[in-house]
Amino acid sequence: MSKTYGKLQVLRGVSVELTKGKVISIIGPNGAGKTTMSKCILGMVLPDSGDIKFKGESVLNRHAYRSQIGYMPQIGRYPENMKIRQVIEMVRDIRKNAPIDDELIGLYRLEEMYDKRMGALSGGTKQKVSAALAFLFDPQVLILDEPTAGLDPFAAEILKGKILKEKKKGKLVLITSHVMSEVEEVADEVLCLVDGAIMFYETIADIKNQTQETRLSRAVAKMMNGGTAL
Repeated sequence: MSKTYGKLQVLRGVSVELTKGKVISIIGPNGAGKTTMSKCILGMVLPDSGDIKFKGESVLNRHAYRSQIGYMPQIGRYPENMKIRQVIEMVRDIRKNAPIDDELIGLYRLEEMYDKRMGALSGGTKQKVSAALAFLFDPQVLILDEPTAGLDPFAAEILKGKILKEKKKGKLVLITSHVMSEVEEVADEVLCLVDGAIMFYETIADIKNQTQETRLSRAVAKMMNGGTAL
């Protein structure tokens, strides 16, 4: 899969198979292509070349598969005058016959804040709403962009627990993150993008073994530095 914006090549022949029952962290420096890759999977961006297959079938210019994906953006943008209740009800109305997983609504006690307007919420509370919406329809694939950014430690732990719970159900969870300690807690594999190409795609155990490092952050830094310690 390749994608170019003007003269800027954002993805350079990215080819990878992502399997269910795993949490895969997509990492890389800013501008590496992580967001573009996610948006291509979501159908928000069309690649210039290549294909995207879901359950063995191409999804380019198709839309039905999106009902199987839950997406949590890094920064959720909502109509400021709408209340939390209205946002959740609006999204539910769009997918009337879908199964509902409202566990995060309960764990984050959002019902107690249902009458607050989105424009008056803190960044952390908006993140809780975004997380609840991502998991709401029991999707088979979750794409979470910096999911704990802005969350307090307790709320972050709730989300990490939910991620691991969904993995045990056989779901595929893709997480973009810069926080290696959190990646280490929840992820099975790390896919590293640099300049739009895959630098490495390994299990966390293999990354540590190859670098002889016990901390993932140091192991990843060594891998990105060509195997040389910083």
